[in-house]
Amino acid sequence: MLRRISARYFRGFGAAVVAVAALVLAANAGPARAAEATTTLQPPTGQTQALR
Repeated sequence: MLRRISARYFRGFGAAVVAVAALVLAANAGPARAAEATTTLQPPTGQTQALR
């Protein structure tokens, strides 16, 4: 009987570890920010007049 109880606790603990790992991975897999995705190689508009 003691083996059955410890097996239940072991399975429960394993399920909890898997659930926490899934939540951490899901939290870090969010969408990228728009500010980071849009980078331009053009100089700011104030400097375009000086370069011409």
